[in-house]
Amino acid sequence: VAYATGGLGEDWLDTVRAIAAAGADAIEIGVPFSDPVMDGPTIQAANDRALEDGATPVGILDALRGADVGAPLAVMTYYNIVHRMGLKRFATTLVDSGVSGCILPDLPLEEAGAWLNVADEATVEPILLAAPTAPDERLPRICERSRGFVYGVGLLGVTGVRAELASSAVEIATRLKPLTDLPVLVGVGVGTPEQAVEAARHGDGVVIGSAVVQRMVDGAGPEGVGELVAAFRSALDAS
Repeated sequence: VAYATGGLGEDWLDTVRAIAAAGADAIEIGVPFSDPVMDGPTIQAANDRALEDGATPVGILDALRGADVGAPLAVMTYYNIVHRMGLKRFATTLVDSGVSGCILPDLPLEEAGAWLNVADEATVEPILLAAPTAPDERLPRICERSRGFVYGVGLLGVTGVRAELASSAVEIATRLKPLTDLPVLVGVGVGTPEQAVEAARHGDGVVIGSAVVQRMVDGAGPEGVGELVAAFRSALDAS
């Protein structure tokens, strides 16, 4: 699964299509928010640039409507945006835009009841995150309420590329796997094809965020981003 910042550059939709063509099984679209607590410097910079360019949640979702990018889509954003738009309106807008999943990293399970019910009703898959510090008794509850896949957070702290895969990435995948039939994907701190292969050995796949967004920020264009995703794809296929 690859992550791309919605509204970043005029060709962001072409970049999303290039990611799908390069072999991503699904794509996370980041809907920029001014205070993204989970995002590290790369994605924050991308958020800021997209917001400066006038990106809005409604504009991004409108652009996705009928775009047929070639891979299943999930949106990652913050609860403030959902709350402002209204839970039901947000959920139905996702469905109308062809988005099947939603990740809200700042909404804890204990406060997520209303959103989870609305999402289920609208047939949006709420994808829940499991942190490496989560106590054992909490993980089954996360797995039970998550849909689509369970997002194992690879390390504490914000998103970003690290020199090596954290041992906590292996550990969270190993703890989650026996608890659910859903795919367990490891994200946060997975920045190279080698790290992706290592993380995928213990889970069912990986989420690649900052490495992809860095390419977008650097102006690599759809082709350059597609080449990066293809490198991850071929490393995972060969493993």
